[in-house]
Amino acid sequence: MRDAAPETVYLKDYKPFGYVVDSVHLTFDLAPHATRVTSRIAFSPNPETTDRTFFLHGEKLKLIRATIDGAEIAPQVTPEGLTATAPDAPFVWEAEVEIDPAGNTALEGLYMSNGMYCTQCEAEGFRKITYYPDRPDVMSTFTVRINGDLPVLLSNGNPKGQGAGWAEWHDPWPKPAYLFALVAGDLVATEDTFTTVSGQPVALKLWVRPGDEHKTAFGMEALKKSMKWDEDSYGREYDLKVFNIVAVDDFNMGAMENKGLNIFNSSCVLASPDTSTDMNFERIEAIIAHEYFHNWTGDRITCRDWFQLCLKEGLTVFRDSQFTADMRSAPVKRIHDVIDLRTRQFPEDNGPLSHPVRPESFQEINNFYTATVYEKGAEVIGMLKRLVGDAAYAEALDLYFARHDGQACTIEDWLKVFEDVTGRDLTQFKRWYSQSGTPRVKVTEDWAEGTYTLNFEQTTLPTPGQPEKLPQVLPIAVGLIGPNGDELQETTVLEMTEAKQSFSFDGLPARPVPSILRGFSAPVILERESTNTERAFLLAHDTDPFNRWEAGRALAQDTLLQMATGAGEPDADYLDGLRSLMRDDTLDPAYRALMLGLPGQAELAGLLADRGITPDPMAIWQAVEHLRDAQAQALGPLLEELYEANQVTDPYRPDAEQSGKRALAGALLRLITRRDGGARASALYTAADNMTLALTALSCLLQAGQGEAELAAFYDRWKDDRLVIDKWFMLQIAEATPERAVSVAQALTEHPDFNWKNPNRFRALFGALTANHAGFHDATGAGYQLLADWLIRLDPLNPQTTARMCTAFQTWKRYDPARQAKIAVELDRIAATPDLSRDTSEMISRIRGA
Repeated sequence: MRDAAPETVYLKDYKPFGYVVDSVHLTFDLAPHATRVTSRIAFSPNPETTDRTFFLHGEKLKLIRATIDGAEIAPQVTPEGLTATAPDAPFVWEAEVEIDPAGNTALEGLYMSNGMYCTQCEAEGFRKITYYPDRPDVMSTFTVRINGDLPVLLSNGNPKGQGAGWAEWHDPWPKPAYLFALVAGDLVATEDTFTTVSGQPVALKLWVRPGDEHKTAFGMEALKKSMKWDEDSYGREYDLKVFNIVAVDDFNMGAMENKGLNIFNSSCVLASPDTSTDMNFERIEAIIAHEYFHNWTGDRITCRDWFQLCLKEGLTVFRDSQFTADMRSAPVKRIHDVIDLRTRQFPEDNGPLSHPVRPESFQEINNFYTATVYEKGAEVIGMLKRLVGDAAYAEALDLYFARHDGQACTIEDWLKVFEDVTGRDLTQFKRWYSQSGTPRVKVTEDWAEGTYTLNFEQTTLPTPGQPEKLPQVLPIAVGLIGPNGDELQETTVLEMTEAKQSFSFDGLPARPVPSILRGFSAPVILERESTNTERAFLLAHDTDPFNRWEAGRALAQDTLLQMATGAGEPDADYLDGLRSLMRDDTLDPAYRALMLGLPGQAELAGLLADRGITPDPMAIWQAVEHLRDAQAQALGPLLEELYEANQVTDPYRPDAEQSGKRALAGALLRLITRRDGGARASALYTAADNMTLALTALSCLLQAGQGEAELAAFYDRWKDDRLVIDKWFMLQIAEATPERAVSVAQALTEHPDFNWKNPNRFRALFGALTANHAGFHDATGAGYQLLADWLIRLDPLNPQTTARMCTAFQTWKRYDPARQAKIAVELDRIAATPDLSRDTSEMISRIRGA
C-alpha cells in the first residue's frame, strides 16, 4: 500500500516539546541485519510548556523493551513512533530496539555502504535508529558506546575510551539528534594537527577506505585553511580535541556537518591530479569549508525547527562563498554563484516548486533542501551585509554567537541582533524570508541639465499560495560611466523600499551610461531597455567585473534569442568586444574563460517563455552551436596564440593561478576544435598528465564526433575508480548531440557498471541527460519516459534521490502543448505508482499541479 497521506506541518503550529533531554547514553551492538541500540535518556519537564505529552519518533524499529525509571512499560507503538505515560518530574527512559542497517537502502539513519556502517540523520533520520524526540530544538549531550568487530569505531565528540571490539565517545556540546553520527569500518586515516588561536591542539583525521589514501592531502589542507579562515574572519575557534572526516561512497547528499565527525560523499572529499579536475578541487575545498563552518552556524547554534533551515544553510553558504572568494578570485566566484542562482534557483522560484526562503508549511522536509533555502538564503545574507556595512555585520555576528550559543534559534533571533546593533527596523527586510518569487525590477531614466535620474519599479509575479506581493527592500549597487569611459559616479548602494522609487545624481558633466546592480547586489531580474552599442560600451569600460561580464552575457543572450526564433545572426558588437577582451592580458584567465561562455540552453528557454514565446529546444541548441562557430571564426588565429600562452608547464597545482590558465586554455580548445576537427584535442589527450586536461581533450573529441578509441582507453584505464567512471558516464551524455542523447543514456543504463542504487552513479547518468536540454526535451518524449521509468524503479529504495531528480520536470509548462502532454503522461504514471514514497509523491503533485 501507498504511504499514509502525508500530514502538512505548519510553522504557525510550533510548540515546544514537553520535556528537556538532560543527557543521552547510546549503546550500539553492531550486526549487519540485527543491530541492537540501547538508549538511556534523562528527561525532565520543560518549564516553557505545560503539555506533558510524551511522544518519541521512531520508524522501522523493532522494540525489544522499554522502561521508565527501571520499570518496564508497554507504550503505544505506531509506524511513526510511540506514546507513553510519563511523570511530570525528572525520569530516566530506557529502550532497546533492533534495526537492519544492511537492508536500509534509503541511506537515512544507520545503513551500510560496502561493508561500512554509516549514518545520515538530517533531517529526520535519527528516528530510524532509536525512539527519540527527533526535532532540532531538543538538544542534549551524547555519550556513545559502540560494540563491534570492525577496526575503526567513530562517533561525535571526543574519544572517551576504547579496547578490543569497543569504543566510547562523548560530545560535551548539546546538539539535536540530526547531528548524531556513527561510522564503523575498515578504514585508514590521513592525520594532521591544527593549533587553534588560543593554543589548543586539535587532532585532524580524514578516514578513507584502504587504497584511497593518496586522495586525501588536498582535503586535509582545505580543512586547515577553513579552520584558520574562520578564526581570522569570524573569530570562531574549534572546540573539540579531534576533528574527524569520513569518506563514504553511498551518500544522498554532498556532506554532513555532524559535530566533530563530518561524513562526506566520497566525491566531495577525495581528490588527486590524475583522477580529479580543477572544478572537483575547487568544489571539494568549498564543501569542506561549508561543513566545517557549520560547527558554529548550525551546530553550536542550530535551528528551532525545520522551517528555520535557511538560518544555518543560507548563512553557511554565504560564509563558504566568502571563503572561496578569498582563496581564489572574488569576481569569478561571484559570477559562478549568479550563474548557479539563475540556472537552479530562479526556475524554482518562478515555478510550481516555488516557496519562501523560510517556508510556511511542508509535508516532507527532505524536499526543502532546495536552491531557494541554500542559494537564495545566502543572497539574503549578502544583501543584509551590504545594507548595514561590513563593520556592523561583524558586530552583529559577534553578538549572534555570544547571545545564542547552545540554542536552537529562529530567523527572528537572527534579525534581532542586527536591529540591536544598527538600530534599524528590519520588518520589511524580513519579507525576503516569507515572500516567494523573484522580484523583477524595471528601470527607466531621465536626463536634464546635469541631473540624471533612475526610476525603479519592482514587481513579483504570483507564486503558489502567494497571489499578492508586497514591495521588498532592494540594495541596488549603481555606478555611472561617462561617454569617454571614465567613472563619473563610483559604486553607491541605492536602498529601494517602495514599489516605485527614483534616485537622482546631480552636477554631471554629460549624460552617463548606468552600470546597475553591480556585483549582482540583489537576486532580482533586471528589466531595462538597452542597445547593443551600450552593452558593448560597458563590456569595454565598466569597472565592475560582474557587470562587465553581464554586458557580454547580455550581448550573447540577445543574439541567441533572436537566432533561436529565426531572426538574426551573431552580433558584430559582441564578437568585436570578445576579441578585445581576449587580448587583454591584465584580466584573470579564469575571468576571460567565463567571458567565452554562453548562457545555458535551459536559461534561454526560460527567457523566451518570459517573453511569451514558446521555446523550441532544438532551435536553441542550433543557435548556440551557430554562435560558437561564429566565436571560433571571429577569434581566428588569436585562439592558437592564446592557447599557447596559457599552457601550464610547472608541476600540477589546483590553485587559482594554474586553474585559471587551464580553464581559459580549455575554453579556447573547444573553439579550436571547431576549426581543426580535433587535431589539437587529440594531441592534448595523448600528452595529458592530469584529469583536467584529459577530460577537456576527450570532451572536445566527442564534440567533434570523434574520440571513440580514446573513450574506450579512458574506461580501460579507470574502470576500477568509481569516481572517475562517474565522469565517464556523464561525459558521453553531456557531449551527445540532441538526437543521440537519449539512446546513449539508454545504452549506458545497460552497462555493467551502472550501479543505479548508488546516488552518485544515478545522478551522473540522469543528471547529464536532463542537463542536455535539447536531448532531454526530444520531441518524441523518449527522454521523459526514460527518466520516469528509472524514477519509478528507484523510489522504493531511495526516495530522497528520486524526489530530487523529479525537479527535471518542474519547468514543463513553458514548452509546447505536445511536449507538455508527453510530460503529463509521465508525471501521472509516476503519481499512480503503488507504494510511492511521500518524498516523491509530494514533488510530483506540486509539479503536476502547476
